[in-house]
Amino acid sequence: MAGDSTTSFSLLHRTCKLVVLLCFLHISVTVVFYVRSLDIRFAFAQNQQSHHVTTQTNRVRNTELPREKGVAAELDPQQNRNDKPELPKDEPKPPEQPVEEKKKLEKCPETSPLLVGPLRVEFNIPVSLDQIKKENPNLQPGGRFRPRDCVAQQKVAIIIPFRKRDEHLKYWLYYLHPILQRQQLDYGVYVINQDGDEIFNRAKLLNVGYAEALKEYDYGCFVFSDVDLIPMDDHNTYKCFSQPRHLSVSMDKFGFRLPYNQYFGGVSSMSKEQYLKINGFPNNYWGWGGEDDDIYNRLASRGMSISRASGDIGRCRMIRHERDKQNDPNPQRFDRIAHTRDTMNKDGIKSLTYKVVKVEKLDLFTKITVDVGKP
Repeated sequence: MAGDSTTSFSLLHRTCKLVVLLCFLHISVTVVFYVRSLDIRFAFAQNQQSHHVTTQTNRVRNTELPREKGVAAELDPQQNRNDKPELPKDEPKPPEQPVEEKKKLEKCPETSPLLVGPLRVEFNIPVSLDQIKKENPNLQPGGRFRPRDCVAQQKVAIIIPFRKRDEHLKYWLYYLHPILQRQQLDYGVYVINQDGDEIFNRAKLLNVGYAEALKEYDYGCFVFSDVDLIPMDDHNTYKCFSQPRHLSVSMDKFGFRLPYNQYFGGVSSMSKEQYLKINGFPNNYWGWGGEDDDIYNRLASRGMSISRASGDIGRCRMIRHERDKQNDPNPQRFDRIAHTRDTMNKDGIKSLTYKVVKVEKLDLFTKITVDVGKP
């Protein structure tokens, strides 16, 4: 009996071991097949994703191709490799995309935000043209300037009658260029130099400046300025108004008071229309004095009045100097002033004659030397 029990137990033990071995083998095979199935599914997913991306790219490329009458252009294999269709040799290349247009500038404000108000004007420190040029780097040849960030309200020609006043001109350029730029003007400076040694004719030189400036640019406003007068407040804008403007309202020469109500000398401005309405300035005032009163009479005879800033804003300083040679007081001025209404239609811009001797486009101004004849 004992032998039979031992034999049975041994048989059962071997059977259990065999069952355990078979279970282990089955589990191993199952794990192997499971891992392999994961690899296959992962590879399949990658392949599907790649195919989807390729399809989307081809769609995008196809939509970027040129179309003719609604029919999509077809790609050949060579075009697919280069991503761009080749055009027939006899057809022009498509135009490049236009560059975005620059934003149009707005008009400058009526009153410039750059103004600083009252200025200290001194003539005891020498200045040089090189110094002035360095301090005004935005000037163009000929003394031209226009604002960069807005469109100027007016195009202004500054006309200076001139002869042998170079030191005074330096101070004028030194002070006025910064002022005019802060006033946001589109301006040019024209120094009209009388050639020779004949008697000086201020008004005729102003007429010449008007005519010569218009040959270069479509100015609509003209400021007529003596070379020795400097404004003391940059709110005294060198531009034109609805009426002719007197800019040198209160000069230190006259104790900062207006000498008389009809005074229109020193610095003044007129629009092109106002200037032509009075036939410009007289050409027959040789020597000092009288022409500014003649101009006032012309304005009054055409129904215009003088516009002025306040006495504080219109303050000016004059560079002290002796009267120029060949600029003695005009003995005929009173008689001519009395007959302005009779002479203004035939004596003015319409009858102007002169000869240009030289035009110089300098860094800070345009110098025009002219022969205006003689009395």
